[in-house]
Amino acid sequence: MTLLNVNLGLANVCGLLVALTPLLAVGAQHSGARPIHADVKATDGPLGSVSRFCVGAGRANEGLRADWQRQLREAKRECGFEYIRMHGLLCDDMGVYHEEHGKPVYNWQYIDELYDFLVDLKVRPFVELGFMPGGLASGNKTIFWWRGNVTPPRDYAKWGDLITALVNHWSERYGSAEVKKWYFEVWNEPNLSGFWAGDQKAYFHLYSVTAEAVKKVSPEFRVGGPATAGNAWVPEFINYCAVTHSPLDFIATHTYGVDVGFLDEFGGRGTVLSKNPESVSGDVKRVRSEIQASVMPSLPLFYTEWSSSYTPADPVHDSYVSAAYILDKLKNSIDYANSMSYWTFTDIFEEAGPRATPFHGGFGLINYQDIKKPAFRAYEYLNKLGPIKLKCDDPQALVTRDSSGGVQALFWDFTNNVPDHQNNQA
Repeated sequence: MTLLNVNLGLANVCGLLVALTPLLAVGAQHSGARPIHADVKATDGPLGSVSRFCVGAGRANEGLRADWQRQLREAKRECGFEYIRMHGLLCDDMGVYHEEHGKPVYNWQYIDELYDFLVDLKVRPFVELGFMPGGLASGNKTIFWWRGNVTPPRDYAKWGDLITALVNHWSERYGSAEVKKWYFEVWNEPNLSGFWAGDQKAYFHLYSVTAEAVKKVSPEFRVGGPATAGNAWVPEFINYCAVTHSPLDFIATHTYGVDVGFLDEFGGRGTVLSKNPESVSGDVKRVRSEIQASVMPSLPLFYTEWSSSYTPADPVHDSYVSAAYILDKLKNSIDYANSMSYWTFTDIFEEAGPRATPFHGGFGLINYQDIKKPAFRAYEYLNKLGPIKLKCDDPQALVTRDSSGGVQALFWDFTNNVPDHQNNQA
C-alpha cells in the first residue's frame, strides 16, 4: 500500500502528485492531514476518456475568430479534448442556406473554414444540427443576441435535403472513414420553449427526418438525441425511436448543478449551487438506469452540456471552487456516462452579447484575455493521469498508473460552502 498524508486544511483545493513510487509517503503526520490510501498493485479498471472526450463552445461563428482558435489550441494541448460541440452551425451568420426562385442554394464556405481547422487540430466535431436557417424557417422566433431561429422547418423535405447535402459534403471533403468517427446530435434542448418553438411530437418528427437524412449518406454515421435540458424525455425518446424504427445510436442530454430553472438567456438570473451531494452525478446515474431499463439498454450516454450553473454570468465559474467541484462531479459520473462535455472551454461566448469585463462569470475555462481559470486546472490535471485506475479508498482522489509504471495521484477537497442566500448575479 502507498499512504499519502495530504494536508487539506482549506476547502476546495486540489493538487496533483506524479511519479510516485510504491513505497512513498507524502506529507508529514499531523492532525490536519488527510490520509489517502491507494494500492499501487491493485487495478480498478480503465480511467477512460469521459472527462476529456468532448468540450463545449458557444456557437460556430465564434470559431472563425483567431482568439477562439488560439485558445482551443491551448485547451487541446493542455487538457487533451478530443471532440467539440457548439450551437449555431446552420444559423444565418454561417451563410449556409438561401433560396432562389424557390430552389435551395447551399454555401459551405464558413463551415469549411471552421471544420478544416478542427480536423487539422484533431479536435473532431460533435455536430449539433441546428438552428434553423432563416430561408427555411416557419417563423421568426429567435434566441440569444445572435438570433438563432428556433422554429421548425416550413418544409421538412427541404430540411432533410439540406442535412443530407451537408453530410455528403463532409464525407467527400474529409472521407467517410473520418466522418464515421463523428457524432451527429439533432438540435439543442427542444424541451425548452426558448430553444424549440414546437412541442415534443414536433421534435420527435424533426429527429426522425434528420436522422434518416444523415443515414442516407452512410448507415455507419452516428446520430442521436434528444439533447434535452435537465435529463428530460429520455425514456419517451427511446420508445419513440423503437416504435417508429428511427435510427438511434446514442442518447444525449444536459445537466447543471443547480436546483431551479434551465435557461438564462441574458445572464441575469441568480443561481445558487445545489447543496445536494448527488447533483449532476445523481442525474447521470438516473439516466443511465433509464437507458438500461429501456428496449435499447446498451445505448451510449453523452452529456453534451454540463457545468456548475447554466447562467453565463455566475461568479462560481470564475471561482477557485470550480476546480474541486469539477473533479468531484466527474469522479462520481465517469463510470456511468460515455462523455461529460463541459460547457464551455472559453469565455468567447456571446449568447448575451459581448461582455465588457475580464471576469464576468462566463462559462469558459479560459477568459477573454487568455487567463486560465481554476476550472482549467481541473482538466489539465485530469489529462496528466495515467490510463489505469488504481484502488483508492478516498472519495475525493484518483490514483492512476501509466504505461511506464509511474503512478499519479490527483486529490481535492470540495466543500460546498456557498451560502444558501447567495444571489450569484454579475
